[in-house]
Amino acid sequence: MAKSPTPAPGTSRRDRLASFEAARKAEQRRRTIGLFAICGVLALALLAYPVYLFVDDYKARNATITDFGPAASAAGCDPAASNPATGNQEHVAEGTKVTYDRFPPDSGPHYATPAPFTKHFYSTADRPQVETLVHNLEHGYTVVWYRAEAPQDQVDTLSDIAKTFGSDDYDPADKFIAAPWSEADGGPFPDGKDVVLTRWTADPANPADTTKQQGVRQACGQVSGAAIADFMTQYPVVNSPEPNGA
Repeated sequence: MAKSPTPAPGTSRRDRLASFEAARKAEQRRRTIGLFAICGVLALALLAYPVYLFVDDYKARNATITDFGPAASAAGCDPAASNPATGNQEHVAEGTKVTYDRFPPDSGPHYATPAPFTKHFYSTADRPQVETLVHNLEHGYTVVWYRAEAPQDQVDTLSDIAKTFGSDDYDPADKFIAAPWSEADGGPFPDGKDVVLTRWTADPANPADTTKQQGVRQACGQVSGAAIADFMTQYPVVNSPEPNGA
């Protein structure tokens, strides 16, 4: 607070009071102006943040998948691996905990209802059960599992990649889901990897032939839109047990 002026010797009591009151009002004005300035800055920040989120979301939705993350060759990806698939049309009761042969899974028994087509990214707070997402695999989805403890920048990149897939109109090309995996879901994540790309493939000429069905997986050290695009190109939706499922 500003120091009140020292009254000159011989100043009357009335003058001294008037001087003190003037100084007090001046200090109140300074405080009021400062408060308004702080409120103005906060208001601008509150207005700017939603605008930033809108612009960031718009940019992500109008980008291409390869705009995000490093090149496929720099993402530390293992070669894609295939193994015999299990669980074709094998539905288990909701709430049943399935023990999968591999984790994260690329095929297996699952719940009767898949996750909705319109949502492409899940956090640990809203992710469906693993058994639900395995049904999406049977329908031809690429499910990218990310390590629940992955660095936030990796999770953010994967979230931006998910935004490049449409949500309003059904398009088989948009069968994509990113979801977290923790050790509590069934086992540890591959060492040194932050994402595992998975698909459940089948012979497009005879999807019901379980002898031709394969679980396919590719583990990567970093999130790479280019690596995901390559994977989805190599394993298209049509090559799945139930490609016409939503």
